Amino acid sequence: MTYSMYLCLAAATLGRADRVVEPPTETDVNDALAPVLQRLRQLLQEFGRKPVSPQAAFDLEQQVQAELRELGRVGVEWALNRIEPGQAEALPQHVEFEAVPYTRVSHKTPQDVATTFGKICLRRVGYRPTNKTGDATIFPLPQQLGIVAGATPALAERAARYQAETGATQRRTLQRLMQEHGVNWGVKKLRQVTSRVAEAMTEHRHDVQVEELLQLLEQAWLSKGKHKPVLSVGRDGISFGVPVRGGTVFEVASTGTVSVLDRRGQRLGTVYLAFMPESKQGTMSDQLTLLIREVLQRWQRPLPRLCYVTDAGDNETTYYQTVLRRMRHPRTTERLQWIRVVDYYHASERLWTMAEALFGKRPAGRAWARRMQKLLKKPNGIRRVLNSASALRSRHPLQSKKKKEDFRKAYDYLCVRTKYMRYAVYKRLGIPCGSGVTEAACKTIYTQRLKLSGMRWKKTGAQTILNLRVMLLSGIWTEAYRRVLTNVENVKMATLLSALVPCISREFALLLWSHRGVEGCAVL
Repeated sequence: MTYSMYLCLAAATLGRADRVVEPPTETDVNDALAPVLQRLRQLLQEFGRKPVSPQAAFDLEQQVQAELRELGRVGVEWALNRIEPGQAEALPQHVEFEAVPYTRVSHKTPQDVATTFGKICLRRVGYRPTNKTGDATIFPLPQQLGIVAGATPALAERAARYQAETGATQRRTLQRLMQEHGVNWGVKKLRQVTSRVAEAMTEHRHDVQVEELLQLLEQAWLSKGKHKPVLSVGRDGISFGVPVRGGTVFEVASTGTVSVLDRRGQRLGTVYLAFMPESKQGTMSDQLTLLIREVLQRWQRPLPRLCYVTDAGDNETTYYQTVLRRMRHPRTTERLQWIRVVDYYHASERLWTMAEALFGKRPAGRAWARRMQKLLKKPNGIRRVLNSASALRSRHPLQSKKKKEDFRKAYDYLCVRTKYMRYAVYKRLGIPCGSGVTEAACKTIYTQRLKLSGMRWKKTGAQTILNLRVMLLSGIWTEAYRRVLTNVENVKMATLLSALVPCISREFALLLWSHRGVEGCAVL
C-alpha cells in the first residue's frame, strides 16, 4: 500500500470551498494547551513559597518534566486531529485504490497512537472495500503520518534504537518506554514495531553504507601522511545457538567489516554487516561483494590500497579465493590487486602451541614464543620463525602423540600461509596486520546484545536486531531513518502541488509534500 491515497482525497475536495481544510487558529491551540500551562505555572510559583531543600528541587524537576511531556502530548494530539476535515462527509464517498473500489465510513473512528510524549487518541476516516472483497479497511491519515503499528515515526524510531543498543533486553526497553515516554507496551507490540522499522531501514542500508565509505575515503585521500589510503575488508564467524526441540544447535553466524584507513594508517571508520547462520554464508558473501563493488564503482579518484585481513577459516579463505582474487574493477574491468593478510594474532597462537609442544609449560617455552612473536614482525620473519621451530623440533624429540599432532598442525598452518604473513611489509605500507576490528565486531554486534544471560533467539527475530545493530554501529542510523521518512519522488510531488497549494491549507500542503505521488490511486 502506498502513501498516495490521502493526496487523491485532498484533490477530490478542491472543487468545493466547504471541503477545504481550514488552517488551525491560535485560539484553538491556546484552548487546548491552557490547562497544562496553568498547572505548569502553578508548580513554578508554588516552589518559591516552600522551604528550599534538595528534595524540593528534585520533586520540582520531576513534576515539571511530567507536565512538559503532557504539554507535548496534548499539542501533538491537537495537531494530528486537525489534519482531516472535521466531518467525514467532507471527503469523497468512493475512491479506488490499487484497482479495488472503497466506500467511506460514515463517521470517524478513534485509534490509540503512541507518541514520544505518551498515548493520544487519533480520530480518522476509514474506507471499506465496496464489494466486500475481504481487503482490510484503509485509513489514509495514519498512513500519511507514517504511523507504524500504532506508533508515531518518532516513537517507533526510539523503540527500535533502544532495542539495538548494547545490553538491551525486551524488559529494559519496555521499562524505558514507560519511564521516558509514558507508553505501556507489551512484548508483542514492541516486536511488531521493531520488525517494521528494521525492515524499512534495511532497504536503505546498502546505499547509506556506500555513501559513508565514500565520505571516509575522501577524508582519507585529503589526509596527511606517507601511505596510500587503505580500504580494508574483513569477515569472521561466531558460534550462535539456535533453539530447537529438545535442545540447542550451535551454528556459525557471520560478521563482515569494511574499514577505511588514512595516510597515517589510522582507521577513520568502519561499516558492518551481520547475518544469522546460513549454509556457506551466501548472503554475507553477496552483500559484502555488492558493497565493495558499489564503492569502487562510485570512487572517482585513484584506487586506495585494497587489503583483506582475516583469520584462515574455511569461509574466509574461500571468499578470497573465489571472489576477491578474481575481482575486476567495475568500471575499467582491470584485475584488482588485493593484499591478503592472515591475522597476526591467529599466527601468534600457533607459536604458543608449538612452544608448549616443544618445552611444555616451562619458562623456556614462553620466552621462545615471545621472541618468535617479535621476530614474526621483522623482514622475512615467518621464514626465520619456521627455521627456528624446525631446528628445535629436531633437537627435542616429542614423546607424546598429542604433542606431535599439535606441533604438526601449528607448523603446517604457518608454513602453508607464509605469503600472507609478511607483516614487516604490511606495516611499511600502512596496512593493518590484525583483524581486531572484525574480531571486535563479533563481540559488539553479537555477544553484547544477543548473548546476554538467559537469551534464546529464533533466526528471524535475531536477524531483525542484527539489521538494526549494524546500522547503529556503522554510524548511519540517522541517515537511514531519514531516508525512510523522506519522499523519493519530490519532483513529481512539486509539479502536482504547484496547482494544489493555492486551494488547500499550508499545513496540509506541507504534509502532502513529504510523501509519495499519486500512481495507483484514482478518485471516482
